Amino acid sequence: MNAQARAVLEFETTLERVAARASSALGREAVLRLRPGRDLCSARRELDRVGEVMFYLATHSDWAPPVVPEAGPPLRTLEVEGGVPAAAGFVLLAALIESAGLLSRALEDRELERPPAEEEDAHGGTSPARGAADFPHLRELKERLVRRPDLLERIRKVVDPEGEVREDASPALRSLRRRLRGARSRVVARLESHMASLPERIRVADASVSVRDGRYVIPVRREGMRDVGGIVHGESASGATLFVEPPLAIRLMNEIHELEREADREIQRLLRQLSGEIRPAREELSISLETLVGFDSLHARARTARIWEGTIPELVSSEEGTLRIAEGRHPLLLEQDPEGVVPFDLELEPGERALVVSGPNTGGKTVLLKSIGLFHLLAQAGIVPPVGPGTRLPLVRDVFADIGDGQSISESLSTFSSHLARMQELLDEAGPGSLVLIDEMGTGTDPAEGAALARAILETLVERGVRAVVTSHLGALKRLDTTGSGIVNASLLFDAERIQPTYRFRKGRPGRSYGLAIAARSGLPDSVVELARGYVDSGELEVEDLLADLEGKERRLAEALQAAEAAEERARRLEEEAEAREREVRERERTQESRAREEARSLLLEAREEVEEAIRTVRSADSGERPEAERDARRRVEAAARRQRPSPAPETRSGSSTTFEAGEAVRVVGTGARGTVREVRNQRALVDVGGMRLEIPLSELEPGGGGKVGGAADKGSASGATGSSPAPVGSTSVPDVIPRFEADLRGLRVDEVELELGRAVDAAVLGGLTELRIIHGKGTGAVKARVLELLPRDPRVQEFRPGGPGEGGGGVTVAALR
Repeated sequence: MNAQARAVLEFETTLERVAARASSALGREAVLRLRPGRDLCSARRELDRVGEVMFYLATHSDWAPPVVPEAGPPLRTLEVEGGVPAAAGFVLLAALIESAGLLSRALEDRELERPPAEEEDAHGGTSPARGAADFPHLRELKERLVRRPDLLERIRKVVDPEGEVREDASPALRSLRRRLRGARSRVVARLESHMASLPERIRVADASVSVRDGRYVIPVRREGMRDVGGIVHGESASGATLFVEPPLAIRLMNEIHELEREADREIQRLLRQLSGEIRPAREELSISLETLVGFDSLHARARTARIWEGTIPELVSSEEGTLRIAEGRHPLLLEQDPEGVVPFDLELEPGERALVVSGPNTGGKTVLLKSIGLFHLLAQAGIVPPVGPGTRLPLVRDVFADIGDGQSISESLSTFSSHLARMQELLDEAGPGSLVLIDEMGTGTDPAEGAALARAILETLVERGVRAVVTSHLGALKRLDTTGSGIVNASLLFDAERIQPTYRFRKGRPGRSYGLAIAARSGLPDSVVELARGYVDSGELEVEDLLADLEGKERRLAEALQAAEAAEERARRLEEEAEAREREVRERERTQESRAREEARSLLLEAREEVEEAIRTVRSADSGERPEAERDARRRVEAAARRQRPSPAPETRSGSSTTFEAGEAVRVVGTGARGTVREVRNQRALVDVGGMRLEIPLSELEPGGGGKVGGAADKGSASGATGSSPAPVGSTSVPDVIPRFEADLRGLRVDEVELELGRAVDAAVLGGLTELRIIHGKGTGAVKARVLELLPRDPRVQEFRPGGPGEGGGGVTVAALR
C-alpha cells in the first residue's frame, strides 16, 4: 500500500512495538516484514491464526514458546551436495529439532482441549470449551513441525553443546586426542627443562612456558637471543623480553601438528558422515524453522493483542459498506499510557461516504484520524488492533493520508503547495475501496477559497465511492451534511467550563472551535478577545451560539440520564436486598415455628408425666386421705407448670398497651402454642390452651389471628375438642382441667396428631372420663392410621374400637381409658 500513508500513520513504528514482544531475532524480523495486504481471505486467515494463539495463551498463561535458533546458515550449507556445516552449526540444528519437538508437543490435540466449560475467547468475552477441531491453524502448524528424536540423539553423540566434536565420537578420534595430549605434555616438559638450563644472564625470573600464535615459546632476555636461537613470536611491552620458540620445540611441534591434522581429518569425516545422515531431512528442518519463526510472530501479535485488550475485527469486502469501530484506541498511546486513553465509537453506514470532524485544537482530531487509518493497516497486515467487540472494517484497496503541513525548503514547498501535491495524488489514484484521511482540510490559503476547494475535492471523492474522513475548522464544510450528500458531521467533545478536551467522539453534529475561549484562557487581554468577537461573522456566531446551547442541553440531559440510571440501579439493589431479607425472614419463621412445636411437645410430654403421677397418687390414696392427696397432687402439677413455663422472649410486650378481650384467639410467645382468652384481669389472662386453662401474663401473649371465638363455635381448644363449662378462677394460678368427651383431629398433619391426641387423653384422664371419642375422619386414612399406631403405646388406654353407626362409623375411634 501507499508508503507515504504508512509512514504518516506510523505503521512501521507500531510494528516495532509488536516485534519487541517476539522471543527471537528471527521472529522480530518476521513481524517487521509484515505489510497490509489487499486479499480479504488472506487477511481473515491471518487474523484467525492470531486469534487461535490468543485463545491458547488465555488457557496456558504461564507458557512460553521454545527458542528459535538461527539455523539458516547450516541448512543452506546442507543444500549443497557434499556441504558440511561446522560443528557449531550442528548445535543450531539440534536446537531446531528440539524446539520443533517442544512446540509440537505443546500443540498436541489433548493440549488444545484443555479449556474449561467456559473460557475467555480471542474477542475478550467467554465462549464454550473449544476442542482440537476449533484450532485448524494451530493443528496445521503442528503438522509442519519435524519430530526426529533419532537425529537429535545422533547429533548429540557427535557434537557437544559448546560446538566441539566429542572425543568419544569415534575410537580413532579418542586415540588421536590422547596422543596429542601426551605430545603437548612432552613439549612443555622439554621446554621447561631447556629453560632451566639457560644461563642466569639470559633467563627471565619466574617465567614459564607459554603459547604464542599456536606455538610453544619460552621467555628470554633480548641479549640472549643469539645463544638460544629459534624463532621469535613476540616481545614484552618494554621490549626487554622475547618469546622464542627454540629449535628443539620446532621439531616437537611438527609432530603435534601432524597429529592435529590427523584429528582434523577424523573430525571432518565424522561431520561429513553426520551431514549425510541429516541431509535427507533438510527440507523438513527448513519447514520447521519457518514454522517456528511464524509461530513466534503469531505469539508476539497475540501477546500484543491481549496487552492492548483488542478483539479480532470483522473484515468484510469494501462493497459491504458499513464501517464500525467500537472502543477504538490508538496503539502507540496505549503503549505510553494504557489507563489514560479515551476510547471512541464510530459508525459509517454504506450511504455515508465522508465524515467531517470538527472541534477545537488539541481535541484529539488528528489522533482519531490516524487511529482509523492505522486500524485498517494493522488488521490487513494480520495484527489485531486495539478495538472492542462489534468492530467491522471494510477491506481497503489503498490508504491516502494528508496529515501534517509537509513544508520543504529544499523542494520549495509551502504548506499549501504540499497539500495540493497530495490532493493531486489522491485524485489521480483514489477510487472505490480507497480510504482517504485529510487533516485540517482547506487550510494554508484564503479561508473562502480553501473552503471552496475542499468542498469540491470532498464531493468528487464521494462521487467516486471513496470513503473519506477529514478534519476541519471551516464552517462551510460543516454545512455539507445534507440529505443525500453522503457527507456527515462529527465532533470531538470539549468541556466548555474547564476549556479542556474530553476526547469523546460524537457523530451527527459539528463541533465548535472554541478559538476565542482558548485564547482568553491562554492569557490574551479580554479587550482583544472581545474586539475579535465583534469581527466574527454574525452567521458564524449564531451557529456557534446554537451549538453551545445544544451542547448545554445535551450535557444536562446526560447528567439527568446518569442520575436516573443511578436511581434505577439503587432501586434495583434495594429490591434485591428486600427480597433477600424477605426470604431470610420466611426461613427464620419456618425454623422458629418448627422449634416452637418441638419445645411445646417436649413440655407437654413432661407435664403429662407429672399429671399421670398425680392421678396415680390420688387414686391409690384412701378415701380419708384423698383430699390431702388431691391438694398434694394439685401442688405438684402447679410446680410442674411453673418449671415448664417458657422464658420470656427477648422482645416482650412489657409495657405494651395491647389488650385482649374474652374470646380472642391468642398465641403464647416463646412456645407458639395457640389458645382462647377466657378472662383478663390485672395484666394477666386466663387462656384455654390445648384443653388446659392457664393464667398467663399479657406480655407473653400476642394476637393469634382468627378473631373472637364464642358461642357454639367455641370448642375450647385449637383442635376443636368440646368440653364442659370453664371452671371458676381461683386465687391460685394452677391451671384447671377441662374434661373433653371427644378430640377432633380432622385437618391436622400426620406429624401433629401425636401432640394433639396426647393433649386430649391428658384432659380426659384428669377429668375422670372413662371413654374418649376420637374424630379422625376417613379421607386418605393417614390420620386414622397414626391414631391406631399411637393408642396401643399409651398405658392409659385400656382398649379402643371403631365408632358405631351412631358414633361416626369409620371416621371415629372410641378409646376406653383405665
